Amino acid sequence: MRYLILLSLSIALSAGLFAADNTVKSFTVDGFKVILKPTAKEVISARLFIKGGTANYSKSQEGIESLLLNLIIEGGTTTKNKLVFNAEAEKLGTNFGSSTTFDFSEVNMNCIKPFWNESWSLFSDALLKPAFATEEFALVQQQLLTAAKQKQSNPDDHLRNIAMQHAFEGRNYAKLPEGSPESLQKLTIDDLKNHYKKVLVKNRCYLVIVGNVTQEDVTQKIKATLGKIALGAAVATEVRKPITEPGIFVEDRDIATNYIRGLMSAPSMSQPDGIVMRIGMSILRDRFFVELRTKRSLTYAPQASYAYLAVTEPYNIVYASTQKPKDALEVMIEEINSIKSKGFLQSELDNEKQSFLTQYYLGLETAADQSYNLGLSELWGDVAIAEQLSTKAQAITLKDLNRVFDKYTNAIRWTYLGKKDQVKTEDFRQTKSVEGKYKPY
Repeated sequence: MRYLILLSLSIALSAGLFAADNTVKSFTVDGFKVILKPTAKEVISARLFIKGGTANYSKSQEGIESLLLNLIIEGGTTTKNKLVFNAEAEKLGTNFGSSTTFDFSEVNMNCIKPFWNESWSLFSDALLKPAFATEEFALVQQQLLTAAKQKQSNPDDHLRNIAMQHAFEGRNYAKLPEGSPESLQKLTIDDLKNHYKKVLVKNRCYLVIVGNVTQEDVTQKIKATLGKIALGAAVATEVRKPITEPGIFVEDRDIATNYIRGLMSAPSMSQPDGIVMRIGMSILRDRFFVELRTKRSLTYAPQASYAYLAVTEPYNIVYASTQKPKDALEVMIEEINSIKSKGFLQSELDNEKQSFLTQYYLGLETAADQSYNLGLSELWGDVAIAEQLSTKAQAITLKDLNRVFDKYTNAIRWTYLGKKDQVKTEDFRQTKSVEGKYKPY
């Protein structure tokens, strides 16, 4: 009953957000792409997406885009130094932020309708007139350098990084979006200036706005600002190379708990199988929780997930931190093999659909949530994908779920961080379908 009430409220909320008069509009202004979703809400979210992610820089410069975007929003502009800029933003109640991933980066602003014009002025100044002040560069660089060093010492963060480097060796996904201590400390202001000129161009950027604004107003603002940036070169797209061969990477570390992470290929969210895979991995997570934690107490927080943010190299993740790695690995593979041989239960699919829909609608409550999802959908290939997920999730059949899960769980790249003497090569088993022969994609 509680779920039904929550879902009803969420659906009602979403219906309001996606009403006919709130139709998403895609248009260009002087060659610059804009995605606009008008709403009645007074909170406005503006988010500039930069395509490419780790494809925009070399391994030796990993982290440069993160450093650049942090400096843009924290380092002041040529017309307002950092203190003046921050004081004006605080007075308006306007917030700025940024993030970087493997396939894209984004700079965002959240403000309220009465101060939309003033907030846009700050946002566009930050994007188009960054100060690149030496002292601010040094400060932001040190902040990111400290964070990178902390991640190296944090087992979970370090495991995540070495797992990607192992599974995608020599490819863009082997680069660290946040950078490494080695790469970050070598970057200079000139490096950032050159990178800025390369990525802040029409062929790599687009803007998503959600809020109580009109297309006419947005068009005028873009004409005076982002519409004037250079056309630039498009991102060089890396051809996808699915994981079809297993692998094992072990890093010996004398720590109390051992960490295991396995990566498998997955379908893209631009494909019909994408949402199916997302549901399937969520069910696997629930099974892991029961078998690994509840029944056997092998791990506190087992995980299985579909990395839906990955655009060019979609992948699935299985994870466990444990003091008994051999036993944990055995149970993880047994659960995957059980699903591949027997299939999921209809009750599991029904329950996960309900859970997904609840989280989906709750994830669209704010303008910021919506601008992020719309921008991500554009990267997936169609801005409408975000609004179609609920319908697609409800249409998933048990046959679809079993087929997709079996297809994309055929080779695992294992990464282990912990006491080396607690595992052997044969402990890192593969699923039944890859014992001796691998299924083609």
